[in-house]
Amino acid sequence: MTKAIYRREHVIFLQELKRIRVESGMTQAQCSAALGRPQSFMSDVERGIRRLDMVQLRDLCLVLGTDLIGFTKSFEHALSHDNV
Repeated sequence: MTKAIYRREHVIFLQELKRIRVESGMTQAQCSAALGRPQSFMSDVERGIRRLDMVQLRDLCLVLGTDLIGFTKSFEHALSHDNV
């Protein structure tokens, strides 16, 4: 099985994270600051350099005005429309 970071689903996951951040109106720096992290944190997350655990993903979703369920639904929707 191919490592997750090389799968199309991972690319879509990162695209969805960036999309909800942009739609929230937050910059990477603002989002990182809200999480108590340096700006490079969000940059690394969105580029796939830094992976998030479930707790970090939940914190990020809350900062961006959504929740894990909402994010998961949008991720699944994006997957279903990408023909992965």
